[in-house]
Amino acid sequence: MARDKKKKPQRPKALPPKGFRDYFGPQVAQRNAMLAQITEVYHRYGFDALESPAVETVEALGKFLPDVDRPNEGVFAWQDEDDAWMALRYDLTAPLARVYAQFRNDLPTPYRRYAMGPVWRNEKPGPGRYRQFYQCDADTVGAPSVAADAEICAMLSDTLEAVGIERGDYLVRVNNRKVLNGVLETMGVTDAGQQANVLRTIDKFDKVGEAGVRELLGKGRLDASGAYIDGVGLSVDQAEPVIAFLTSKALNAAKTLENLRYAVGGSQVGLDGVNELDTIAHLMDAQGYGSDRIDIDPSVVRGLGYYTGPVYEAELTFDILDEKGRKRQFGSVAGGGRYDDLVKRFTGQSVPATGVSIGVDRLLAALREKGRITSVVSGPVVVTVMDRDRMGDYQAMVAELRNAGIRAEVYLGNPKNFGNQLKYADKRESPVAVIEGGDEKERGVVQIKDLALGARLSSEIETAEEWKKQPAQMEIKRGDLVAEVRKMIARAQEMG
Repeated sequence: MARDKKKKPQRPKALPPKGFRDYFGPQVAQRNAMLAQITEVYHRYGFDALESPAVETVEALGKFLPDVDRPNEGVFAWQDEDDAWMALRYDLTAPLARVYAQFRNDLPTPYRRYAMGPVWRNEKPGPGRYRQFYQCDADTVGAPSVAADAEICAMLSDTLEAVGIERGDYLVRVNNRKVLNGVLETMGVTDAGQQANVLRTIDKFDKVGEAGVRELLGKGRLDASGAYIDGVGLSVDQAEPVIAFLTSKALNAAKTLENLRYAVGGSQVGLDGVNELDTIAHLMDAQGYGSDRIDIDPSVVRGLGYYTGPVYEAELTFDILDEKGRKRQFGSVAGGGRYDDLVKRFTGQSVPATGVSIGVDRLLAALREKGRITSVVSGPVVVTVMDRDRMGDYQAMVAELRNAGIRAEVYLGNPKNFGNQLKYADKRESPVAVIEGGDEKERGVVQIKDLALGARLSSEIETAEEWKKQPAQMEIKRGDLVAEVRKMIARAQEMG
């Protein structure tokens, strides 16, 4: 009779959850360096840091994301033991509205804050689309003047240049929700559902062009696959203000604004929006920001259901190759606008607010595409272990290096195979290895090895005699350790 075989315990798969990823040392260091550059610009503009919890109450987060076929409408939410619902924040703006409403009597008005950190969205993951990603926001709460919007646009331009996006490789494009409201008013479109359909159609202008938009605003059109897309059902005359709006972009801001005034007709809210754009254009000009950096562009329609006034988007204009090898522009890395109704949810009173959010991962990807992520020696100096009984000597060397501000570590693996120690140092991208055997100890010297230079020279050196003459390894006095290691690191950085 066969014995029952005991089932082996099921081991967990060593995989992150779907839509999440790990960030290793160099990636984290690159992101931190870029965030430090952004912070410097934000701070220079007078914004203060704010850190709020990653978790908010569902009630405080308010309206969820549009991906409504996901659980909890696109957020990661759960019910606490006291039956209260809470969720991971899906952006950094909703927490700001809660903070300002809670502490408005203690905070200065206007309140200018920046925030950086991960946000979470329970969306369908895909290529380059993750459920956890970093955002970097700056907002002004309590300033009704569009000067606050203009300032955000100027700061966004400065920020892109500070992190390494050169002038000419980006454009901050500015529009206004009020202008579009004026267009809808002139069209006589008052039904909320029909307005939403018009907005969606406008959003397709880049893909289908003027003729395609005309068809979609009317009866409909055949798409590229041959499928028929139903239209909004507007008459030709009704659709005309939208076409005028979408084709209003001219060679200069003055002509664009003139065209927009025509598009909004007699709508007062539309004219208010055009006047706000006019003010922003003048403020940009006064500060020396030309249309090559910040431009009035009616094609910006990002999140217009959310925003109440000016909207802006930072687009990178250089070409990259997609996965099929085709050229395309890199696209948007930041966006924002005025949202005067967000704090009202808490206070019942309208509080003016405007702000921008930078997609940190996309901006990092852009910098890599342009080769602007500087290659710096980031690994530690590795002090090798030739005699495990002299660990105190090696730790004393490391302490000296660290106290001098040099990143360093003692090799803590099995020291039996010295070659493995150097392989470890190579894998850590160490600039320098320190070697002190018994003979060196007696003579009061150490060997220091320039690992980066050694790797370059090793492919060119053929004889042992040549190797002895090359400068990748040198003997120095023990008392000169810090000074000589510092010189070797500087040389490696200059050559890297």
